[in-house]
Amino acid sequence: MRRHNIRMAGVGGQGVVTASHVLSNGVILGGGESTVVPFFGSEKRMAPVESYVRIADGRLYEIGEIIYPDFIAIFHSQVITHGKSYTMPFYSGLKEDADILINSPHPLKLGADEERELEERRARVHYLPAVQLALQHAGRDVATNMAMVGAVAAILGLPDLDSLEKAVRARFLGKDFVASGGTASLDRAAEKGFAHKAELVEKNMEVIRAAHAYAIQHGWVHPPHRKRDAVCTR
Repeated sequence: MRRHNIRMAGVGGQGVVTASHVLSNGVILGGGESTVVPFFGSEKRMAPVESYVRIADGRLYEIGEIIYPDFIAIFHSQVITHGKSYTMPFYSGLKEDADILINSPHPLKLGADEERELEERRARVHYLPAVQLALQHAGRDVATNMAMVGAVAAILGLPDLDSLEKAVRARFLGKDFVASGGTASLDRAAEKGFAHKAELVEKNMEVIRAAHAYAIQHGWVHPPHRKRDAVCTR
């Protein structure tokens, strides 16, 4: 059974919570199971935000904070460079042979202790130019979170792109999702610049597909249960 505990960390205004909901719902719509628990303080730009997502193609029996992730998605470099995170260091609790996806067009300068600990845990660190992909395919950086979703899905092998498209449509075109104040404001900002919501959905999917393909092209996808060597990739 494929099962993953994902900790997403970013700052307010990036759509970390929206990304976690889309990923989680995509797994469910694809026939799997998922739970998602967002965690944040005041809803304001650049404040720390975390979201904990469990996904599986079988049964799940847990919910709540993820202490020991096997995947960490860093939406903003300041989570690492400025300590804007509720979990410090950013890789706290990381299991061995795990993946870390960082939104950055180039590798970040980590401390010697950080480099050593990640190497000891055989962590695979991937750098995704998520902002650049969002600007290229959607014309707006608010779609950066969708780039992260696409790359996560490619690396882990679920959900598939068809299920993600259903999740994106449900998120932006459905009537069942009730957004909080900050998330609703972000939704309104995301909708600006598009003629209608259908265009917003399609542009988000273009970003997801591009990031999904980027992860595959860079060899970040691994067969289930394969032992992984420590590398730092771009």
